[in-house]
Amino acid sequence: MVVAKGIMRNRRPNLLFVFTDQQSALAVGGPEHPHVRTPAFESLANEGTTFTRSYCAAPVCGPSRACLVTGLAAHETGVRFNGNPLREDLQTFGERIRSAGYETAWSGKWHLPKSYPTEPDAIAGFENLVLPPTHPLLSRDIGYGWPGYALGANTDGPFVDEAIRFLSRPHERPFLLSVSLHNPHDICWWARKPVRLPGPQALPPLPPNFEIPPDEPEFLQICRLRDHYGEELEYTARWSDEDWRLYLHAYYRMTEAVDAEVGRLLNALDAQGLRENTLIVLTSDHGEGMAARKWMAKLALHEEVVRVPLVVAGPGVTHATSDALVSGLDLAPTFCDFAGVQPPDGARGHSLRPLLEQRSPTTARDFLVCTLDPDDQRPDMTARAVISRQYKYCLFSHGPRHETLHDLIADPGEQRNLAARPEFRHVLEEHRSYWKTWQRETGDRIPQGP
Repeated sequence: MVVAKGIMRNRRPNLLFVFTDQQSALAVGGPEHPHVRTPAFESLANEGTTFTRSYCAAPVCGPSRACLVTGLAAHETGVRFNGNPLREDLQTFGERIRSAGYETAWSGKWHLPKSYPTEPDAIAGFENLVLPPTHPLLSRDIGYGWPGYALGANTDGPFVDEAIRFLSRPHERPFLLSVSLHNPHDICWWARKPVRLPGPQALPPLPPNFEIPPDEPEFLQICRLRDHYGEELEYTARWSDEDWRLYLHAYYRMTEAVDAEVGRLLNALDAQGLRENTLIVLTSDHGEGMAARKWMAKLALHEEVVRVPLVVAGPGVTHATSDALVSGLDLAPTFCDFAGVQPPDGARGHSLRPLLEQRSPTTARDFLVCTLDPDDQRPDMTARAVISRQYKYCLFSHGPRHETLHDLIADPGEQRNLAARPEFRHVLEEHRSYWKTWQRETGDRIPQGP
């Protein structure tokens, strides 16, 4: 193992938080994923620590972002659904770090609840890097919706430009810069009117777990029929296998487009001579269905949706690959640790710094929890995934088949539900116990339980 150069123990590092929107851990290029090229992600992985078991806290934009900026669980932030505002009594990690003397700024999508607020003080704890008044995007609606939605193809470049302008300023204090990019989220709109995108036309293959399992929980069957709030599946009902392959091709091209913007940002960091003393965290708010079980978009607990890429590089960070269980809840405490401040009150996550500096082989957890609230018109519908080192246990609020258990090592495609098998009864009970521990610690609830 080698340690990144440039550690400056007498200086607090700059902090750069970059995250894409809707990028699955399976949509990062490399030998295992030859149909997508992500040189920015891959180059950063060659410097720092790559986490292979990184999970979002909630698989939809607003709830996940609320968890990222507070370190709190989804049910604690007040953001169960897109469109909900963050609880006013909560602090963001930006507020904590600003109080320690950092210069803090945010560029790009916020979505708590407005996607692109245009007021400089609209984001608690951060200077909001708004577009210049003359920018052509401001002459149209850059809100969130259809029609009149903001395409990442239109917004990501301008907001990276704003982030680069921030980096070019003179900085007398350390800074925290968050850059929130929109793509490959545009796949949600592509599904409404599929078209071939520019680029090579060789279509990727369908995944091995493409078919819908016959014992799919009724909860998910209800979600497939939804015509609102994440209604992308409605458009896929009549897709052929070729259509699904075309969708994967489009998703990968959008992923490559946002990776190019990440690359521009990293090049600007180098050009300003800031890389040596900047901690860089690169991840995504949640994943994408990627045709597994004929699912697209988010709002599910499948591995393709809840597992996200996470790479960290910078002063003192070891070049390594870690299979420790990591949650989106861990990022706010990690940034606060490097800035020398306490995380927001009540934060559930753990700082990753001991792992990044190889002072600890694992995080301080045996399991983590992902929260799913899939329908803003059905708040009674809710589900949880309890993920341990080997297994994933899911509990759903509706339907007789309200529990699933999968061995993620032997069955990474989650095709064999072990919940009803007698030989796995002890594993099921162990994960039910994990769930009860989470309930006691966080006050989380679900209508149906073991």
